Amino acid sequence: MENKEAAGAAAGAAAAESDGTAEKRARSGDCDDTADDFISSLPDAVLGTIISLLPTKDGGRTRVLSRRWRHLWRSAPLNLEVSTRPPDADADAHAAGPVPTPSRVLPSAVSEIISKHPGPARRFSLHCRGDGDLCPQAAESWLCSRALANLQELDISYAEPPLLTSVLRSAPNILVAKISHGDFEPAMINFPFLKKLSLFRLTISGDLFPGLLSCCHALESLSMTKVRAVGCLRLSSPTIRTIIFRHSYGETAELVIEDAPRLVRLLVPYCERDDSVTVRVIRAPNLEILGPFFVVVSKLLLFQGISLVSSTNSMRTLKVLALKSSGQKLNAVLNILRGFPCLEKLCVIFHTNRERNDENEPQYDPLHPVECLETRLKKVVFKSFEGYGKQVDFAKFFVLNAKVLDKIEFEVRNQYSSETVAYEHRLLQVENRASREARVEFRTTSY
Repeated sequence: MENKEAAGAAAGAAAAESDGTAEKRARSGDCDDTADDFISSLPDAVLGTIISLLPTKDGGRTRVLSRRWRHLWRSAPLNLEVSTRPPDADADAHAAGPVPTPSRVLPSAVSEIISKHPGPARRFSLHCRGDGDLCPQAAESWLCSRALANLQELDISYAEPPLLTSVLRSAPNILVAKISHGDFEPAMINFPFLKKLSLFRLTISGDLFPGLLSCCHALESLSMTKVRAVGCLRLSSPTIRTIIFRHSYGETAELVIEDAPRLVRLLVPYCERDDSVTVRVIRAPNLEILGPFFVVVSKLLLFQGISLVSSTNSMRTLKVLALKSSGQKLNAVLNILRGFPCLEKLCVIFHTNRERNDENEPQYDPLHPVECLETRLKKVVFKSFEGYGKQVDFAKFFVLNAKVLDKIEFEVRNQYSSETVAYEHRLLQVENRASREARVEFRTTSY
């Protein structure tokens, strides 16, 4: 079974067996290569890019499409996906990690594939299914081969530390890397050309974390999703532009961005409890996109110079902000907006948890308006809008006070009829909107 799988994967041999008739027609010239076939008329470089985006087996199978495609697989950048268990492995093996798909090949097929494909290689994906399924030496030999010499992307999951170390050591010139499921030591990485790094479901030590970016001199994007941070994660980088941080549910985490002069986007998606996550931004002078975070319980500490961002110490670089609110704390939101006078887009994600409605909370004073509402804010998006009282009052404030809006968008769960839209317009007082140019739209989305 395994040998047949390997043979089928290698250079599309499985496709030749399953589609023998089609290949015979291609060899005999019976296929009409030009009739209504606009794709085949594209240049070889474009077709090669298309093939490189296909899974390993599917890329090999393109050889049987027509004579035009027969030579392309060998010259197209290789996308090699390897799984250490066959697709029909037992259910217990499936539970240990990602379910293998027919597009992945077994390790026994790899040597034949790379011997028949001279390169270059675009992507190498290795999904290990159990301890000891693949020896480090085998992975090293593949990555040191001529076919994988100029590898661009690496995706590895469920690898034991010795195997993970061998793989990372053998691919120093990659541009994109994704490492998931396991214990990760940043000292394993030394990628001077790496631009994008994704870490998923990993345990990361705060003591070793600073060494991560010191070995990635070109890194522009760092994504840490469902990570378990042991200790505080401190980050400094002269090149980083995007940081995505989502801690593991039920765990506390602290991320300190000490110095990121080129940081543009700081995203904290899907944090179920912001009070368990502390994010300190000490220096990010070019930050433009931030959020989402809870209005009340968030532990996001954003500094401008040596002081926290506030109405008296504003950050004029921020253009896009996302917040989470139940609709009860309008004035808390307005106080946040005072710190970002050049804000152009605001996204408010409504949630069902009720914030305490504090009657003593300072009220909005029209004599001291929020600057972005007067001169800069162009778009407001309300997600998970259900149309109950506090949400309507919250949204109505922006309808009546944001003076340069182009668009106000409401994302709702159910399709609104024209009668419902008209009813919501009356509640929101759309006819009295501050910006006569503002369009109000209701859009149905699924959550």
